[in-house]
Amino acid sequence: MRFEKENQGKYWSETVAENIKKEFPDTLIYTTAAGISPSGVVHFGNFRDVITSYAVYLQLKNSGLNARLILSWDNFDRLRKVPKGVPEEFEKYIGMPLSKIPSPTSGFSSYAEYFQKPFEKALKELGIEPEYRYQTEEYESGKYDELIFFALKNRKEIAKILLSFMTEKGKKNQGIVEEEFIENYYPISVYSRFTGKDNTNVTDFDENTSITYYCADTKKIESVDLSKERIAKLAWKVDWAMRWKFENVVFEPGGHDHASPGSSFDVSSSLAKNIFGIKEPVFMEYKFVGIQGEGSKMSGSKGDVVSPEQLLEIYEPALLKWLYLRRNPNQAFSLAFDTEIYRQYDEFDKELKNKKDSMALLSSNPPDYKNPIPFKQAVALGQITQWNKNKIENLLSALETEYDSSSIQRRLMKARNWLLKYNPKETIKLLDSVNKDYVPNMSEKSKEQVRKLKTELETREYQSIKELERLIYSIPKHESKSNEENAPAQKEFFKHIYNLLVGKNAGPRLSTFLWAVDRNQILKLLNI
Repeated sequence: MRFEKENQGKYWSETVAENIKKEFPDTLIYTTAAGISPSGVVHFGNFRDVITSYAVYLQLKNSGLNARLILSWDNFDRLRKVPKGVPEEFEKYIGMPLSKIPSPTSGFSSYAEYFQKPFEKALKELGIEPEYRYQTEEYESGKYDELIFFALKNRKEIAKILLSFMTEKGKKNQGIVEEEFIENYYPISVYSRFTGKDNTNVTDFDENTSITYYCADTKKIESVDLSKERIAKLAWKVDWAMRWKFENVVFEPGGHDHASPGSSFDVSSSLAKNIFGIKEPVFMEYKFVGIQGEGSKMSGSKGDVVSPEQLLEIYEPALLKWLYLRRNPNQAFSLAFDTEIYRQYDEFDKELKNKKDSMALLSSNPPDYKNPIPFKQAVALGQITQWNKNKIENLLSALETEYDSSSIQRRLMKARNWLLKYNPKETIKLLDSVNKDYVPNMSEKSKEQVRKLKTELETREYQSIKELERLIYSIPKHESKSNEENAPAQKEFFKHIYNLLVGKNAGPRLSTFLWAVDRNQILKLLNI
């Protein structure tokens, strides 16, 4: 069942949970599910699958129901292509299960684990700890045997359902003759015991537990008892419906590729009802998440993607969760590695202060900040003080400003990562020598103003930031003019000072900057 109707007076996950309770009354354990194939970097688009299911799980749990969240790692899937960042030599493993391929680097048991573990680590940091299902283990343990053989015995009915979702044009393009398709269809792929790859074709089933298959790579034919040699995997849409039955899933979201009419969810829903005899779970489509300035769909098999682990380098866990949870999943949005992140932190801080209901969905307690340091200020002050928390607190004391110490501690490293790793062009640091390329562009009047500032800094010890503030505003000020009339000249003066000190038109608040950085180096750079 697709969830489409929104209750305007309630949070989206509350409405979904009510719908689930209506569709699945008296359920002993309400299972919400997510699934990811670790074919490449598990990116922040995949995270929306997990956190959407997580939000519904929390809503069910918070309403007093017995609920659980499961995350299936589809590591029994075949490797389809080698993603960017993985050596090209891995092409020799195409067609093998992801769990049977060696890791690209040491420290992991398989190719699949190499991509699974960082994502699991990120989820733990976010306070999300689902029950994991590793599909290779599930298949090889024999848990699915009964349902696999049931599907094989009903293969012709499954074939008919699949055909009913194909267009006549699609059948023609694939060269499908319905009678032959139904007769020859088997709802499994087999990993050859000769090669480990799925370049195989099932030719017979004994209506019990044994199949015969042809290995196209070796040209060999073999009969295998699948209750002893578990080398078969159900076809994707059949597999999805089978797992709904096995795990008693009541909710599972999906992206647009699964949600469009006639696609995976509709086919699997029909299989669930007509083959496995169950009601399909409530389904909700989620839109893909972009990075500020891009907005393209992310795909882990393509490389060049951003993982939740990378996002946690710059986002506080509670903020990252909030950005996903505050919107209905069918709304697209972007995360930011640029200065848009300043606004996101500010909005989050405002939400914390107002203690909005959406904060309750963070489950693990959100930060108990009464007055957190703005992220933009953490970036600015951090680089002035070489990212030293004690120096920042001393600087804030000089500014007669106070922020929660814990917020400074948590945000300082995030701010440093944001600036140095991802936005080095935004870095503000003193030049090594006088900006001789800039000086000729200045008028004599402007040069005199700079020399006056230098003289004041040389001859007088300014004890406070406020004193410096009065000084820098007074130098270009004309006493007969109003503050508004003086503003352009003051702005131009500041621009000159920034260019002489850091080679840019702007920077951190100038009075603060002059107070905090090396005074001797400032005097050297103002010597024009």
